[in-house]
Amino acid sequence: MANPFSDPAFYRDRYPVYAALRQRCPVAQVSMGGSSGTTAVVTGYDQARAALADPALSKDTVAFFADRPSGRALHPALASTMLNSDPPDHTRLRRLVTRAFTPARVQQLRPAVRALAEELVDGWSPGDRVDLMEGLAVPLPVTVICQLLGVPDADRASVHRWSSDLLATGDHERIDSASHALADYMSALAAAKREKPDEALLSALVAVRDEDGDRLSELELVSLAVLLLVAGHETTTAAIGNSVLALLQHPEQLALLRADHGRVPGAVDELLRYDSPVSIATWRWAPKATRLGETEVPAGSPVFVSPGAANRDPARFTDPDRLDLDRPDARSHLAFGHGIHRCLGAPLAQVEVETVLLLLLERFPGLQLAEPAEQLLWRHSRLVRGLEALPVQL
Repeated sequence: MANPFSDPAFYRDRYPVYAALRQRCPVAQVSMGGSSGTTAVVTGYDQARAALADPALSKDTVAFFADRPSGRALHPALASTMLNSDPPDHTRLRRLVTRAFTPARVQQLRPAVRALAEELVDGWSPGDRVDLMEGLAVPLPVTVICQLLGVPDADRASVHRWSSDLLATGDHERIDSASHALADYMSALAAAKREKPDEALLSALVAVRDEDGDRLSELELVSLAVLLLVAGHETTTAAIGNSVLALLQHPEQLALLRADHGRVPGAVDELLRYDSPVSIATWRWAPKATRLGETEVPAGSPVFVSPGAANRDPARFTDPDRLDLDRPDARSHLAFGHGIHRCLGAPLAQVEVETVLLLLLERFPGLQLAEPAEQLLWRHSRLVRGLEALPVQL
């Protein structure tokens, strides 16, 4: 099958493409063009859940590209991150940061997240037209993760721009340039924390590095900082925009939340299932020939697992293209992944989406789209399904 990701229409609405792939085969071999051969694209729920936790699939991108001239110029700190590593390295690195994102720790952040969200909308008034992405969905998560890491306020606009550039599918020059900018910035920031430590997470990681270099190398320190920064806000920004749009397009479901704000926490799982911010999970490949579902995946083949497609699999979810806030099995979605690489920041993302929805319901109960949904622009990113802008009328 020809590469479906090369069609601009895919980025406007991926779900018909995913449905066609799934109907053909839940694990379909797709040609990506050039000399890269075929890629296994996993769109079935059972197959995706299994693949996300399958130790036979590797995330070690350095090993994959070792004998393949890529022509890329990614910074070494981004060529291999915790997200693109296998045990025992992955286990060691994840253990260093897990405590910062436990559900109990994140609940302590809830008041600060709420206060920040209120500050962002305090200048908004009923009747105003605003871009919800620019005004709330982007600055809230990026500010929260920057505060956790200890990134100064003055640097956050640049950090967000570089982070966004990293997800520009197909634009290798832009991606590579952003990787160097972010890595160089984090390296300099780590040096500053070394000179003047604070209570932020990056200072804690610097202390680990300086006390025991066997646990964390300098390159791994920079890599981990960049990963936490990017993963800590890009997908949450998309989740906020997708969730608000889905509710505005389904007024009968939005009415349920307007009538009972207590339903918001439970609604977030269905919103994440319905339009997942992670459309295709980060890179996996098969070091040895393996089997996914009924499909044989040859040795050396890349594997694209699609949580976005799996969450719309009719074999797992009844009437999956319908938003149903009363769906009993919504929590089984794969929007946060599954297995040892399940999203570390899932509890924080959940709190941020809940906070935004509650705030909008309280402050602007008559919120509506300011432009037809079909005119909205979507990001050109294979990994992230998210809006460029979301104009709304307060």
